[in-house]
Amino acid sequence: MLNHIVLMGRLTRDPELRYTQSQVPVASFRIAVDRDFGGRDGGERQADFIDCVAWRQTGEFVSKYFQKGRMIAVSGRLQMRDWNDRDGNKRTSAEVVCDNVYFGDSKRDNDSNSNYSQSSYAGQSGFSGSSNDSPRQSAPVPPVTPSPFEELEDDGELPF
Repeated sequence: MLNHIVLMGRLTRDPELRYTQSQVPVASFRIAVDRDFGGRDGGERQADFIDCVAWRQTGEFVSKYFQKGRMIAVSGRLQMRDWNDRDGNKRTSAEVVCDNVYFGDSKRDNDSNSNYSQSSYAGQSGFSGSSNDSPRQSAPVPPVTPSPFEELEDDGELPF
C-alpha cells in the first residue's frame, strides 16, 4: 500500500512553529491549492485548503523561510486524526505530514508580486492575482567561470 501526496499552493497564513515537551520543533500551516478546472465555460476557480505539519528540521525550515502568500510545494503522507471537541463530539481531521518542502517560487518573484489579493482565500474560492504592468528588473549576470571539463570529439564509436 502507498500513502504519498504531493501538493503545491500558497500559504494562507504564516507558519506557526511550536515545540513539544521534549523540545522537538513542529510547524503547522495551511495551504490553498487550486483545483483543476477543465470546463470551457470559464468557470470560477476553486481552491482546497489543506492543513500541513512539518517536524524537526523541516518544520524549522518552513518557519524560517516561508510566510503568508508564498508558493510552497510539499510532499509527504496524508494522515487522519480523531479528536474530541469541547462538547465531547468526535471529530476527524485530515492533514499532510510533510517529509519534504520546496520553494514554489523564487524570493524575487514573490517580492515583485506582492500585490496578490489574499482576501480571496479568506472565504471565497479561487485565487486572484494582480498583474503588474511595470517592466521587470533583471538580476545582474554573474561572471562566467571556466569549466574544468572539456568537450571530447565525437568519432561515432561508443567507449564501451
